[in-house]
Amino acid sequence: MTIRSTLAAMSVVVGLGLPGTAVRAETLADALAFAYEHSGLLEQNRALLRVADENVAQAAADLMPVVNWSATVTQQFNNLQGFVDPTAQVGISAQLTLFDGGRTQLAIEQQKELVLATRQQLIGIEQQVLLRAVQAYVGVNQASEVVALQNSNVRVLTSERRAAQDRFDVGEVTRTDVALADSSLAAARSQLASAQGNLAVAIEEYRAAIGRRPGSLAAAPSAPVSQSVEDAKAYAMRSHPTILGVQHQVSANELGLRRAQAATTPTVTLSGQIGIDENLNQGGQIQLQVGGPIYQGGNLSSVTRQAMAQRDATRSNLLVQTQNVAQGVGNAYANLSVARASIQASQQQVSAAQIAFEGVREEATLGARTTLDVLNAEQDRLSAQASLIQARANEVAASYGVLSSMGLMTAQNLRLNVQLYDPSAYYDLVKDAPTAQSAQGQALDRVLQAIGKQ
Repeated sequence: MTIRSTLAAMSVVVGLGLPGTAVRAETLADALAFAYEHSGLLEQNRALLRVADENVAQAAADLMPVVNWSATVTQQFNNLQGFVDPTAQVGISAQLTLFDGGRTQLAIEQQKELVLATRQQLIGIEQQVLLRAVQAYVGVNQASEVVALQNSNVRVLTSERRAAQDRFDVGEVTRTDVALADSSLAAARSQLASAQGNLAVAIEEYRAAIGRRPGSLAAAPSAPVSQSVEDAKAYAMRSHPTILGVQHQVSANELGLRRAQAATTPTVTLSGQIGIDENLNQGGQIQLQVGGPIYQGGNLSSVTRQAMAQRDATRSNLLVQTQNVAQGVGNAYANLSVARASIQASQQQVSAAQIAFEGVREEATLGARTTLDVLNAEQDRLSAQASLIQARANEVAASYGVLSSMGLMTAQNLRLNVQLYDPSAYYDLVKDAPTAQSAQGQALDRVLQAIGKQ
């Protein structure tokens, strides 16, 4: 299956209808949608993205005029006259940077790259949230099946214990056979209690990962994945959020280096001031100022070297993350292959163990097998069935692990029935640094108020 066909097939909707009722089991798609819409971790990182968006606005504001007002009241006194009449003045000043060697524009571009990097980090968090939700869903299903299996085992061993007692009563077996049956039944009850404890733990993980207690859960389908590991790795190299995020960080640090190198260029500033005193006398001035650094004790050179080192470190991190992503894809496919092989082996084991158990029990009724033989055969059958449950759960989790390793474990790629979060909506409102009184500023107030009510 190709990547494109994988994406086309990613609608994970599996329902379980109950005859005669309107109730249906919760599906994996339902659980993932709920987790996406109620994740505190996603909300936290969406807020951090808005923080990064505001950095762009703040950098853009440095290209705009800075206007301030001031009001001054002065009270003078001397030894001869004492206090004299106070004076007052009200003024407005403005300042605009006309030229700074491109440092401010570079700062804006750098912050834009960091916004793009933060968006990719948000996608990475989304993948973590949804993969954890899958694992929690599968965990509850698996734990429930194991509890049902252990309940069945207790019923079977209770029947075997009763049969052993009946055979002892007629003298066919010894007290030892009854004791063996009692021991196996007690062990089965202990295993049942352990399975019930594991189910309780799985339910708590479900509540933490998805945001609510599980109801009746439908069987979780495996995710369709590409059959080619190399195709998957190639796709991940192009599209994985970790790699894309580091690429934007590299670009941001390149711009940071250029900013540091431009720090020695002169700055041209236009400023003006106008004021009025208590006598309504008006005055003002306009000033054009040109200046730049001559010597700062080696600070500028240090900042440039630091920016260069930061850029080099991020470049190296890009190589590291590329290798990690490629390894993650390979590991995910290996886990999926192991899980699928385990399913086939476990199915054969269950079939053989079932035949063996039925045969040993029948032979025991004819006196050809002991109670211990029957109990051992039952334990073998139980182990085989438990292994199959584990293998099936591993296969489902591993298939979604493949999607995550490729960067496809997102609400959009899974086609979840949710309102997708638009990371550009807030950015588009703030990127030009609007004032609070502007239409954009008022729109931002409404957005933040809506977010605060969620």
